[in-house]
Amino acid sequence: MAKTETLHIRVDAAVKSGVEATLKTLGLSTTDAVNIFLHQVILAGGLPFEVKNPQYNAETIAAIQEARDIIAGKIPAKSYNNVEELMEDLNSDDED
Repeated sequence: MAKTETLHIRVDAAVKSGVEATLKTLGLSTTDAVNIFLHQVILAGGLPFEVKNPQYNAETIAAIQEARDIIAGKIPAKSYNNVEELMEDLNSDDED
């Protein structure tokens, strides 16, 4: 089948680079991958994968919130001068 239509899309440069690098390892171009995707949409009668928000457990939600609080400056981030200090802190947390 002759390819006669063109799609123009805008994506983040980092996403484009990551996609191209990943597809290259599979021997595919971005055009090849998009064509595969479009054919799968037709075959599936919709998106060929489930689209949903990820469901995180309580520990992961707490870690995400802690990271957001650190970024916002609400809590200080821990820092270490060397691996030994880090390991000591990690081991002391296990004992709590």
